[in-house]
Amino acid sequence: MGDKDMEHPRLILHNFLTEEECKELEFIHKSCSTVGYRPNVFSTTLSHLIATNSPHLIIPFLPIRDRLKEKVEEIFGCEYELVTEFTGLISWSRGASIGWHSDDNRPYLKQRDFTAVCYLNSHQKDFKGGLFHFQDGEPKTIAPLARDAVMYTADSRNTHSVDEVTEGERLTLTLWFSRDSSHDEDAKLIPLLAESLLHKSNNVLCSFLPLPASDNMYWFAPNQASHQELGFDIRLGRLHSLGFDVYYSQGRSFISDLSELLMEPMQLARGHQLLDHEFANVLHALQVVQFYFWKGCKSQTFTNEVQSGKAVQLSQSQCEQISQVKSVFLKDTKLVETVFRSVEQQSFDAATFSAAITACEDYFCKLHKEILMSLPQWRAHQAIYSCSI
Repeated sequence: MGDKDMEHPRLILHNFLTEEECKELEFIHKSCSTVGYRPNVFSTTLSHLIATNSPHLIIPFLPIRDRLKEKVEEIFGCEYELVTEFTGLISWSRGASIGWHSDDNRPYLKQRDFTAVCYLNSHQKDFKGGLFHFQDGEPKTIAPLARDAVMYTADSRNTHSVDEVTEGERLTLTLWFSRDSSHDEDAKLIPLLAESLLHKSNNVLCSFLPLPASDNMYWFAPNQASHQELGFDIRLGRLHSLGFDVYYSQGRSFISDLSELLMEPMQLARGHQLLDHEFANVLHALQVVQFYFWKGCKSQTFTNEVQSGKAVQLSQSQCEQISQVKSVFLKDTKLVETVFRSVEQQSFDAATFSAAITACEDYFCKLHKEILMSLPQWRAHQAIYSCSI
């Protein structure tokens, strides 16, 4: 195993992921995440991607899941015995922490045998705080470093804690593995995925336009008591941290049920300019903007693909409408800026952004075709594997 302390079976693998894998998973999380299971935590699960019409975004997870499971089985001497119980992207923002615990410390978690955590960003560079500590054995403390993975048994031999994050967003890919095949994540995902793809395969263009979940899944509040008075919608919050505002036309902005507004087509504004592209909904806009900051705003990325992108000066009434939306969905912009680090000021070009929209559509279309091709093989592999264990 490479670790002499066999009483606390664990292993750190440096550079297990590539930098590009880390960046792609970060893009998916910041495009699709919801408020998580603990205060100041955000999560993206595979079932959530399917439910929000983004099953194509599962594709980047699959080869990484396979490599992790094979490595865990190799390290702990349980080849062909494990199923993946859970796969998720989890980020911890300022204020998030967890005390001493094991990953099987509840009756409903006893099926968990092994844990694998892949760090997608780095301590001190991308966030502060958030150190990982084991209660006993060595290594005692882990400072997260992008591309590294830590694997350990999920029982009390590896009781651990995470320090409070004090700045930035600590991002991980976390998986749990089980010897109990009744907890195979794939057995639950494959029927959902098949049903999702069955109704959309004939309309590729619409197949990758996301459908947001209920608004309460995106609402961040400092505590439950202030849910209605304070807080913000994390989709608009992430857009705000990247320098964008949301604009709805006059007809849409007066929808009686404001919860329906974020499902409506909208445009983006940046500074005093309104961009001409109309997005299907705010989640669609967020995915494209995150793609732009992942790929599009880097020099040379779209040198040969730049299209004409138009931006017009915002009118006074349009500015007022933007302010009205912010007053409802971004009740506390200072909190937004505390939770989500603002991106350093970068030059923005409407034409390059327009090219990024097209490139994002091409990327989603490519993944959509891959998931259609992968499903039969994935289904057959899961059936054979579940029988073998």
